Amino acid sequence: MTATQIANLILIALVAAAAASCASAPARFYNLDSTATPDGVPATRDAVMVGPVSIPASVDQPEFVVQVAPNRVEVDEFNRWDAPLNDAIAQAVAGDLVKLLGTPDVTSAPMANFVPAYRVTIDVQRFDSVPSRSALVEAVWTVRRTAGGETRSGRTTAPEAVQGDSFDALAAAHSRALARLSGDIATAIRAEAENQR
Repeated sequence: MTATQIANLILIALVAAAAASCASAPARFYNLDSTATPDGVPATRDAVMVGPVSIPASVDQPEFVVQVAPNRVEVDEFNRWDAPLNDAIAQAVAGDLVKLLGTPDVTSAPMANFVPAYRVTIDVQRFDSVPSRSALVEAVWTVRRTAGGETRSGRTTAPEAVQGDSFDALAAAHSRALARLSGDIATAIRAEAENQR
């Protein structure tokens, strides 16, 4: 074989490899839903601002970070969040609080002429994903009344079983875990509102 033939074979192999990578599966995008259900407690009419939300650096990326062994995680290039994870968590919790508190006056982003009675900050300390098995959200949160500055804080640990083998099921389990977190926050807001009466 001549050097030209070898160079042509290498070029063909490189083109084939590039074509194969272009034909790989497209990325799929997931969001976190607000899945809380009203619990029959009377509505709280106070406005609430959710945020900021902080998350561990290990999961602060567009891709799902999944636990594949006791001391090993993988970043899944083809399964991604549709928004920055801290924003998605804030939006899901805000949506849950709308349902749990019975008020539309809940937001996760600053708005003109929106003066919240309560500000909620969330420090997510664990956001674990084990495909086909479990999702875990562990967070420390604070509810602060803007008038007077009274605060209530707590810790929520919310493990959820994954009901299926798909990443859809994994995202749904995280949504359910966030609904449990939202339930604890809603309870603190109601208790603080009751104190003000």
